[in-house]
Amino acid sequence: MEHETHSEHETHSEHRGAHRGHEAHHHGHAPDQPHQHGGGKVSWAMAAKATLHCLTGCAIGEVLGMIIGTALGWGTAPTMALAITLAFFFGYSLTLWAVVRAGVGLRTAIGVALAADTLSITVMEVVDNGVLLLVPGAMEAHLSDALFWGALAFAFAIAFVVTTPVNKWMIGRGKGHAVVHQYHH
Repeated sequence: MEHETHSEHETHSEHRGAHRGHEAHHHGHAPDQPHQHGGGKVSWAMAAKATLHCLTGCAIGEVLGMIIGTALGWGTAPTMALAITLAFFFGYSLTLWAVVRAGVGLRTAIGVALAADTLSITVMEVVDNGVLLLVPGAMEAHLSDALFWGALAFAFAIAFVVTTPVNKWMIGRGKGHAVVHQYHH
């Protein structure tokens, strides 16, 4: 009986030592940004919301870029370049607006927007534009064609599905929209 108690005590000591090691690992993390292993307690809903936020900015910029490029009769490359540039601009702008509205200074807000959205927008744009290039006739379609809007909607849907796990992974590590989230409290 005494031997079992001693064994349990050793186990408790080992656990306490492991806990100290775990605390040391967390040293340096802000209390409002806990480091979470393997995605931690980040829900798919939280990741989807962050992705939807990113998709909104990207969609505004991309649709505007496509409309301008198509209306001006530009080719595929300049139209896509404009659409991608505007997607980044509007993607960052939505985050910037939300963080500044929370009372953060512009310089800090710009850093937060860049940290929160760069990977998310990049993944979304690569997937979205890759899909558009793969859909036959999508880049030659006119604004009045159902193919133009259908291909764009399809590309955004695929980009959303691919980008959501990226955002879940980033938020789970205290990055991406986890940075923005700390300003919404």
